[in-house]
This record gives sequence, structure tokens and C-alpha cells, in this order.
Amino acid sequence: MQLNFAAREVAIKLVYYGPALSGKTTNLKALHELVQEKSRGRLMTLETKDDRTLFFDMLPLVFKADSESGSMSLRVKVFTVPGQVVHASTRRLVLQGADGIAFIADSQVSETENNARSFLDLRANLKELGRSLSQTPMVIQFNKRDLANVRSDAEIDDLARRGKEPVYKACAMSGQGVLESFFGLLDRSWKKLEADHDLSEKLGIAPTAFLEKAAASLGHAGRAQALSAACVGGTPIGGAP
Repeated sequence: MQLNFAAREVAIKLVYYGPALSGKTTNLKALHELVQEKSRGRLMTLETKDDRTLFFDMLPLVFKADSESGSMSLRVKVFTVPGQVVHASTRRLVLQGADGIAFIADSQVSETENNARSFLDLRANLKELGRSLSQTPMVIQFNKRDLANVRSDAEIDDLARRGKEPVYKACAMSGQGVLESFFGLLDRSWKKLEADHDLSEKLGIAPTAFLEKAAASLGHAGRAQALSAACVGGTPIGGAP
């Protein structure tokens, strides 16, 4: 997080992580379409000839919230990492300074091993950066739920109950689960920042009010809590997951 009191601006960084072709870029493209134009910046992509993201995508979302101590601006920058094994150093670079992580898993049974390998890679890269999974707000999204031969709802529900991260089911191609995953991650990330930096005192806006302001600014007024709560499992961070 970057906090500029003079400019009344807070900047946070969210990273979408996961194996190659799991749908990280598709999530960002869908998110870009699902928020109102005035609150979104340019979606930047860098792709190779085989349509895989080579470096990162960045989707800046900006909104203003009025608080008792005045108006504040929040800039949310959303990145993806390249999923290919050879780009480990790039993934670690993009992870630096991340305030929250969405792990995008491929629901296909055939991709179970790749999901596990990518999750271990995430843990190793965080360790290299002096951090741990337990210290980092995270949600898990099981994408591609529309395909055949995917892991069953019951299996995913069981995995969610055994973990602490909220789990969202999605089909990013159609936009299903995209907003839910994003608001779930934004909610957990802000609550962790609140716990670490007492943002309510500094900025005059409570986490619940913040999330609703964000939703209204992005064109989804009144839906923030419902979207964030549309998950399976999850251990609360200062409140409901």
C-alpha cells in the first residue's frame, strides 16, 4: 500500500496468480467490462504469439470516497503474472508489494497437478520476498466451471472447508464469479490494511463503508457485501469473509 496524505490518495496492489491459461487475463478483461467506464483506466496487456501473457496486465480502478475528514481517492491496480514455468523471476517481481492475491485455479480435473504446482510456486516466491501465505490476504477462484470434466462442486466445497481462504466458482469468459472474486479480495485486503495501519482513524472510513463506496463508484451500488460473501469457506479477517 502507498499512502499519500497530502494528495489524500491510497494506492493498493492486487495480483492475480495461477497456472498458465487458467484465466487470469480473462478475469481482468471481464472485470474491465463489468465496471463503469469513468472509474476504470486503460487495460494494458502484453501477449506472446501463442496468446499467453508474457509479463503482466494492469487494470487501474480509481474512485473517490467522502469521509468525515474529507475526500480521499483510492487507486486499485490489478496485475496478473505469467503462468509459464520459465517466468518464475517475473512472477516474483510482480508479487512485490502486493496487498492481496487472487489465485486462479483451472477447474478441469486434468489441471489439478498444474494448480498444485503453481500454488507451491506462489508460496516459494512469497518466501523469497520475506512473506508468507498466512500474512497475505488471498482468495481462490476455481475458473472454467462451464467446461466438461471439471472438479465437482462437492469436491471444491470440501477443499474450501479445509482451508482458510474464501473460494469462488467462476466462468470468467461469461463474467460469472468475476466481480465476486474481485470484491472478496478487495474486502479481505482492505481489512488487513485496516488491521495493520488503522486506516479508519487515518482516513475516516470504516472497512464496510469503504467496500460499499467502492461498489457504488464502480457501478454496483448496494452489492458489495453480497458479492464478497458469494463464496465457500473462508476465515474472517475482522469480520465476514
